[in-house]
Amino acid sequence: MAMLPHRQPFLLIDKIIEHDPGKSLVAIKNVTYNEPFFLGHFPQVPTMPGVLIIEAMAQACGLLTAIETGIKPESGLIFYFAGIEDARFKRIVEPGDQLRFEVSLDRVKRHLRRFKAKATVDGELACEATLMCVLKDASRAAPVASDSAE
Repeated sequence: MAMLPHRQPFLLIDKIIEHDPGKSLVAIKNVTYNEPFFLGHFPQVPTMPGVLIIEAMAQACGLLTAIETGIKPESGLIFYFAGIEDARFKRIVEPGDQLRFEVSLDRVKRHLRRFKAKATVDGELACEATLMCVLKDASRAAPVASDSAE
């Protein structure tokens, strides 16, 4: 919680289990029956919405960036989605599953970062995508200049 601006019920990462500075991060989300989205997302067959799996992968990307840059939620800077490419959903995620998010930094160009991300359950691919995110000043919603360009 010290590294992401998200709070319950929208904080979708439970813990970081691996980190290779500036390169990759592995995080976990334990999917439980008491998740608020299960009340309405197919009550007879509780299924985690794909958009929330993508959001959780993006939060893992945000954690990788926060660790690398030292940016904290109170800084006024927020990491926003800029694009999602090649998203594929391969497995339903339901209560009792443990999602493992593996994200790696693919490219940095000024204020834009591109990541390769995947979510698995028990080693089985649930979702994969390329995610683009941009760092912005929350008070102005304008991109933040950066030294690192590729």
